[in-house]
Amino acid sequence: MKQLMLLVLLSIAGTLHAQSLITGTVTSKANGQPLEGVTISIHQTGALTDSKGHYSIHLPKKGTYTLTASFIGFKSYTTTIDTKNTGHADIALEATSLFVKPVEISSLRAGKNAPFVNTTITAADIKKENLGQDLPILLDQQPAVVTNSDAGTGIGYTGMRVRGSDITRINVTINGIPVNDAESQGTFFVNMPDFASSVSSIQLQRGVGTSTNGAAAFGATLNLSTNEFNEKAYGEISNSYGSFNSWKHTVKAGSGLINDHFTIDARLSKISSDGYIDRASSDLRSFYTSAAYIADKTAIRLNVFSGKEKTYQAWNGVPEALLKTDRTYNSAGTEKPGAPYNNETDNYQQDHYQLFLNQEINSHLNFNVALHLTRGRGYYEQYKASQSYADYNLEAPVINGDTVHTTDLVRQLWLDNYFYGTVFSMNRTGEKFNWSLGGGWNRYTGDHYGKIIWAQVGINKDDQYYFYPAAKNDFNIYWKGEYKITTGLSVFADMQYRNIMYHMDGFEDAPSYIAHVNYNFFNPKAGISYNINAANRVFASIAIGHKEPNRDDFANNYGTAVPKPEELRDIEAGYTWNNKIAIIQANVYYMNYKNQLVQTGMLNDVGAYVRTNIPKSYRMGIEVNGNVKLGNIFSVAANGALSRNKALNYHSVTYDENYEPHTEVFNKTNISFSPTFVGGITLTAKPVRNLNIDLLGKYVSRQYMDNTSNVSGSLDPYFVSNLRLNYEVPQHLFRELGLQFMLNNIFNKKYAPNGSTYPSFDLANNRVAYDNYYYPMAGTNFFAGITIGF
Repeated sequence: MKQLMLLVLLSIAGTLHAQSLITGTVTSKANGQPLEGVTISIHQTGALTDSKGHYSIHLPKKGTYTLTASFIGFKSYTTTIDTKNTGHADIALEATSLFVKPVEISSLRAGKNAPFVNTTITAADIKKENLGQDLPILLDQQPAVVTNSDAGTGIGYTGMRVRGSDITRINVTINGIPVNDAESQGTFFVNMPDFASSVSSIQLQRGVGTSTNGAAAFGATLNLSTNEFNEKAYGEISNSYGSFNSWKHTVKAGSGLINDHFTIDARLSKISSDGYIDRASSDLRSFYTSAAYIADKTAIRLNVFSGKEKTYQAWNGVPEALLKTDRTYNSAGTEKPGAPYNNETDNYQQDHYQLFLNQEINSHLNFNVALHLTRGRGYYEQYKASQSYADYNLEAPVINGDTVHTTDLVRQLWLDNYFYGTVFSMNRTGEKFNWSLGGGWNRYTGDHYGKIIWAQVGINKDDQYYFYPAAKNDFNIYWKGEYKITTGLSVFADMQYRNIMYHMDGFEDAPSYIAHVNYNFFNPKAGISYNINAANRVFASIAIGHKEPNRDDFANNYGTAVPKPEELRDIEAGYTWNNKIAIIQANVYYMNYKNQLVQTGMLNDVGAYVRTNIPKSYRMGIEVNGNVKLGNIFSVAANGALSRNKALNYHSVTYDENYEPHTEVFNKTNISFSPTFVGGITLTAKPVRNLNIDLLGKYVSRQYMDNTSNVSGSLDPYFVSNLRLNYEVPQHLFRELGLQFMLNNIFNKKYAPNGSTYPSFDLANNRVAYDNYYYPMAGTNFFAGITIGF
């Protein structure tokens, strides 16, 4: 990596003399007040105005540039500036008479003075690397984030962890609407292919964060916004190609403002890849549409979007014995004699409907109400050899006088569900006191059933061999408020009540197990924020969260113990410093758990982790992130998360070949999949006009796949480097002509960010033996793309 960085530095050093700086102030045209948070962009360079409306942008050389200023609630402003004559441009933005503020987002997101740790990613940041890889992969450079991919390419089934917590513990909302699956509590971004192309901004809150709708946040909150107002008509075509026959095709268009009140936006996408792992192919399709009516105090918006995926299963992992000799091995489909079964696939379609009413009552008070429906249905298909008829509730057939006890068959395991409900919030803003009152009611109904579509003998086609329904009601109501004691000192309070009623009437491996549970949770939060001056801010918060077990927790622990709900006390404190060339944020946290559900390292039959309650555990750490401008050419962004993640008094039970249990008690061990250090760095160079070069690095320390801190059941630490180039071609034919190139894993590092383990007790050697499986990532690979904007 050092040699590559030196090469980049030397190749662009000759441009250092050509420097140019643009500064200015942005104010409201109506009253002359400075506007904070205005986006100032010049080609691929941008900045946000500070609390005094000031901005500054460094450019590689003097010349003529097009400057654009945009801010929600104001008309976009575009002007041409010649830096040979002036380096200063003051801007007065004109307020639009239309109600375009996304109030459904403001009620859930952490505000600028909220005492919670968060980062916001803009659409421009996402666009830099959006060449077909799934949304978690695009967040890989965020603090304390570790990502993985079953297929090894970032296309298909992907996952992410924040502070060691996986996606089932990360609350995800789209425009305030819950997205987490009600039963598994995970979010499957493979069901929303290329959704990143419709996202206008993302906020990632680490820790418990503020109250939100849907699943509890035990590691982070991921808030996605798509409700963007586009004043002018536009069109865009994006195409990319990469290693392993990976393709992405995206078409976007928008009407702009029609008759001063109406807008329509749409996207159509197709992504495909053969995958790095054998047969780990993906065929992903999606669309997104949004139609809105906007008046001076009212906005009504309907979003309809859908995703359909077909992915060849790759969730078994590569056995440790083959990792060095057959790194792309995939056992899925190999139960079929001869060639692997060609349709050992996961198939799912998910349709989303969102209807919003945003209403302004006066300049300080507004509310929103939303109705939503998510329709999901699909199955995964498997070839199973030598299956007993009794396991499928069937009598063994008699053929030519002989009883046949087993057969090969192909089965489909189906999930057919509806998730619907309403969310709302009322928001009040003032000079000293801001508050939101919100909540939601959501209902889930899902049918789990299996059918046999083919058998060698004795089973009718489409025979249904199990059917287990489930239903879940989730109600929550919250109030959160912020009061400014002085100009710089604010206090924050947040209270949420949540009720969950969950009915599960049978499981595939436990047909007679009926689990009906009812939980009542109270989740209070409080904090303080102090802006010492324009450059320095400190904050601190304490939050309590509760979380219910998911369906797999009940199924996997049947016959042992009923899984318990979890409780978390999260204490956070942070400091932010910034000036014109740098911004640094540091924070510490202590997350104390009661009955935390931790991963044992084992997987169930659909690739989901098995979890168990630990009475006492904690996570504590320090996180630092920031970026610095190193002159007019270079800038560097970096983050690091150093943590201790410990399970206390953990009882590890393994079984020998005689099925006798062996229990070992550990006083303090590392929590599974919780690395001690995660760090990222991005060195950015803008050597010539319109060219952006990013050199990225990511380090993740050792991860233990169970909770015994045994190196034999762990993932090796790794450092991986990527190179990213974005170039906007100067021309006058299109609104935009952009070229992108990504070279991933530059040094062909062989690493696996995810895995599973199945420990057993070896009587002969009187020790625990580990049977490990890994999900390796691809070696050096590339993606290249072109975007044409009209």
